[in-house]
Amino acid sequence: MIDLHTHSIFSDGELIPAELARRAFVQGCRAIAITDHGDHSNVDFIIPRIVKVCGKLSGAMPITVVPGIELTHIPPDVIGELAVECRRLGAKIVVVHGETIVEPVAPGTNLAALNSSVDILAHPGLITEEEAKIAAKNGVYLEISTRKGHSLTNGHVLKTARLTGAELVLNTDSHAPQDIVGISMGRVIAAGAGMTDEEIERMFKNSAALLQKCV
Repeated sequence: MIDLHTHSIFSDGELIPAELARRAFVQGCRAIAITDHGDHSNVDFIIPRIVKVCGKLSGAMPITVVPGIELTHIPPDVIGELAVECRRLGAKIVVVHGETIVEPVAPGTNLAALNSSVDILAHPGLITEEEAKIAAKNGVYLEISTRKGHSLTNGHVLKTARLTGAELVLNTDSHAPQDIVGISMGRVIAAGAGMTDEEIERMFKNSAALLQKCV
């Protein structure tokens, strides 16, 4: 299991990075990205600290820990410029908080993210076919989420990805110990969204390929 969307105490997560990494490892994860919520107010604070701690943890624990960020409720017009700034600060994975149906995300967020230099559009809600085509063209991965609420539209995301050739990754969006899942539960959730075994394997390979670009 490779989980490229998790949260620590640097935003609204419950765990310090070391405990988050340890608990993920015990659940069977071989790699995680710590992608705390960020906007213009805090990315310069969060990212350097996550970069530092990820370097320490990856060298001392049997799990790869990658520094990242989740740009959250950002005005769509500034997503692109902030994504560039986050990479300059050291984020290896840039996630954008997509238009989930359970939060009041600004309309246009999905489209702006997909036209920016980001890696993953998290929980993209009722993403349109046109948006998914852009994801496929620009190599942005769409997320199948194991998190309560966000997972309600997994089936729609899968259907739209099938129609357009957009690639998928499975992430937990963990904020607390009970959110962390291993590969067995990840497979069950993916199957519950309607994924075939072949699609699940491809999705896991996508996560491995994205991880490889970061390390």
